[in-house]
Amino acid sequence: MENMFILFLMIASACAVSWPSGRYSLPKPKTGCQPGWAEGWVYQDNEDSNNINSVSPDPGHHFNGTFNRNTKMYYCTKTSYSGSGSWPRGNYCIARKGGSCPSGFSTGFIYWDDEDNANANSHGGVLPDGEYGRNTKIQYCCRSDGSAYNSMNRPTYQPFYLYKYTSTCQRVRGMNVREETIKMDDEDDRNNSSDGGHHPKKTDTTKMYYCYYS
Repeated sequence: MENMFILFLMIASACAVSWPSGRYSLPKPKTGCQPGWAEGWVYQDNEDSNNINSVSPDPGHHFNGTFNRNTKMYYCTKTSYSGSGSWPRGNYCIARKGGSCPSGFSTGFIYWDDEDNANANSHGGVLPDGEYGRNTKIQYCCRSDGSAYNSMNRPTYQPFYLYKYTSTCQRVRGMNVREETIKMDDEDDRNNSSDGGHHPKKTDTTKMYYCYYS
């Protein structure tokens, strides 16, 4: 009986934590979006010649999408301003929605020069702020005003992703975390890929780092 009561308290405590107020977007895991969030997708036509796309770990990653010679990535977007409090200090990024970042974040972008020949880029649903035409540009919100080792509170009832920033993955109380990556091979000819401001960690023009929480 005592163990059941403790379990009840743990579940009640987890459910009491809600997502911060404001609008923002996160990558969609295989388990789906948070309840009430909108979904969208982006299909990026990656380099045709000697394509070196990769996703890690493979098998074993948790991204919702299609990852082969081209990439179809899904997103979960909180479209309502309602929520509880603000994002805490730490070291992590989210994707921007609504034209500005929540308090405490600084904005930046990543621009992918996608395949030029017979480009088949497409998109649908609700997406992070960005440009989704023959090439792809996504806006982000990042912060590094606290230690990633100081666990922050987030809802624990369903897995989610954050973007890795300048240190190890941000710790979240009550959840396990592991690093996962996606590499998209961009255009070889007259490549114009770029980035600016504050954006998630990437090692070159194509490989990005994500933090998966479960």
